[in-house]
Formats: sequence, structure tokens, C-alpha cells
Amino acid sequence: MTTEFYAHLQAELQGIREAGLYKGERVITGPQGSVVHTQDGREVINLCANNYLGLSSHPQVIEAAHEALRTHGYGLSSVRFICGTQDLHKTLEARIAKFLGTEDTILYAAAFDANGGLFEPLLGEQDAIISDELNHASIIDGIRLCKAKRYRYKHNDLADLEAQLQAAKAAGARFILVFTDGVFSMDGTIAQLDKIREITNRYGALLGIDECHASGFLGKTGRGTHEYRNVFGQIDIITGTLGKALGGASGGFTTGRREVIELLRQRSRPYLFSNTVAPSIVGASIAVLDILEGSTALRDKLEANTAYFRQAIQEAGFEIKPGTHPIVPIMVYDAVVAQKLSARLLELGVYAVGFFFPVVPKGQARIRVQLSAAHEREHLEKAVAAFAQAGRDVGLIKQ
Repeated sequence: MTTEFYAHLQAELQGIREAGLYKGERVITGPQGSVVHTQDGREVINLCANNYLGLSSHPQVIEAAHEALRTHGYGLSSVRFICGTQDLHKTLEARIAKFLGTEDTILYAAAFDANGGLFEPLLGEQDAIISDELNHASIIDGIRLCKAKRYRYKHNDLADLEAQLQAAKAAGARFILVFTDGVFSMDGTIAQLDKIREITNRYGALLGIDECHASGFLGKTGRGTHEYRNVFGQIDIITGTLGKALGGASGGFTTGRREVIELLRQRSRPYLFSNTVAPSIVGASIAVLDILEGSTALRDKLEANTAYFRQAIQEAGFEIKPGTHPIVPIMVYDAVVAQKLSARLLELGVYAVGFFFPVVPKGQARIRVQLSAAHEREHLEKAVAAFAQAGRDVGLIKQ
């Protein structure tokens, strides 16, 4: 039986390879940045990290991590409610709440855990959750763990959202929570939070958002989608990550009303049964907030880089998903071609990864470019030139 099982796994893997869907891992040998070094010693322009503000290797952030390591140790060897809560954790939680306009915050080992541990403690069989159909996998998995009735609305479709709210109301739901990504990670689509808030208010529903691809840089002062859509302070629950714009290491959070956070501390399983976020990450994250609250220079540079690249890549002949977000999906549609384009780009000195099923729907393969404040104009100019050459080489754009 065990032989048959492993043979089955080998066949599954071979099928993934033959379909052009196998996801390899490229090894880099130094820190994250606008350029990275590959295992063969080459320096390449990095266009696929979540390092939106370039803070992953920022000197001030690294120094804060070193200081926290020196003063608070390497790890806590404990969960929070036993002996795993330090003053640094409480400071960071309060700082995140202030930054995002909420009352309190709870830290998790990862944003996946924040979403995984959110819904089950708060809602039960009498309640309903209404979710955008393209929400992140962590939201989907978190909802699966909850006994509330589940409804989905078509992506970014406000009419269908209202229809699902009406259905949940008609079914007698006690509490209704509408939950959406603030920014959808595969397309860079920014949720219509102002309109969603207006609709949920009419139906007496709660509104929650995942801000992993927004916190730190979206909105005039980088507070996120709710600032961008002019509903700052009007969102009931916000989940997010420390692993993207806010330093890029690891760790996640949920922030909102004090009662919500207090109940999560009592019942959220990933919080209760996972080790405390490491002190070095917490100390560095506090330094990140110091930087962001002191100046908008990084988010302003990111905005300018995004505008330049979006225009230049289209002028080079590529189709992209429209928008203003630093996630720029360059549409290829065919998974094999996406892999070839990515490989050719690497040969030309640009690190950009192909995305294909099951990460995106079949027939929607793409190269997902992510801009950073760490990029200088010369990086972007060289990258666009490499894309043009690679596009011609794989037959994606005309000679």
C-alpha cells in the first residue's frame, strides 16, 4: 500500500510538470532588495518581491532588529498567554491600532494565521459570512473552519453583494460579516470599500478587510485601502501582515474594536497554540512604523515608480491589468509561455516569476510584477527593455 501511495504522488508530480504548472524555487544568496544575487553569482533586477517600500533591508529596520535581539532575546519559547508576552509586543499592537485607526490589535505568527483564526471564534451557526469569490486562500480556509453560513459574491460585483446580503437576511442570519481583500493580490484590484461600506450599513452588516497588499503604502499617508477609499476608521475588522510592506519578515495581525480583539485572545486557536512573534521582528516592525509615520517619501516614490512602469510596459507592447497598484499583472494567458518568458527574463537579468493555475484560474497565466520604492528609474528602464526583448524572443509581442 505504501509503495502504491508514493507511486501515486510521483504520478501527480509528473502531471504537474507535463502541464507546465510545476513551481520551482530559485535560490538567492543575499538580502532582499531592488537587485538580488542568484546562486550562480549573478546580480539581477528583482521585480517579484512584496518589498513595496524597500524596508526589508533598511538600515534603521535592521538596527532595530539587532537591538531587540540584544535586549529581548532570540525567541520566547512560549505562546502569549503563558509567558510569551513582552512589552515590545504590547507596544507594537498599540502602534498598529493607532496607525490603522482602530482600538486594539492582536499579533499572529503569520497573516495566514490571522485569517485562519478570525472567523470561528466570532461567528456561529446562526450567523453568515459573505466573501468575495477571489478572496485570498487564507480567508477561504478561515471561513471553512467557521460554522456560519457561507455566501459568495461575484468578484467586485456590488449588485451581487447586495443580493447575497438579502439572501442572508431572508435566511434569518443573526450577524452578517462581509469580508474582502482590500487589494486582490493577483490582479492589483482595489476593493470599492466606500461603496461596500454604504451597502453593509444599509443591511446592518459588519465589514472586514485583508490589508496584506495595502498597509503601509496605499492612501495618502499609507494607512491602507480604507484611507484610499475615504472610509478610514469605518471598518470593523482589519487583518494584515508584517511580511510585505511593513518590513518583509513575518508575522500578521488582526485589528479592530476592543471587544473583537479581546475575544480573539481568548479563543483564536492559531494565537493560543503558536509561539510568540520573535522579538527581533517586533522591534523592527516598530521601527517601520516610526519611518512611515515620519514621512510619506517611500510611498510617494513607490507611487511614481508604479505610474512610470505601467505606462512604459504597455508602450512596449504588453497587455496589463488596468489600475494604479504596484502589483502589475502582465498577461500571458498560457502557462508554458509564462514559464518561458520568466526564464528568458532571468537570462536577461530580470527576476520575475510566472503565475499560473492553481494560483490563478486556468488560461489566465501571467507575470506578476511588483514595484518597490527601492527601485531606481534605471532599474525600471532596464527591466522594460528586458521585457521587450524577452517578449519578442518567446513570440508574445511582435518583432
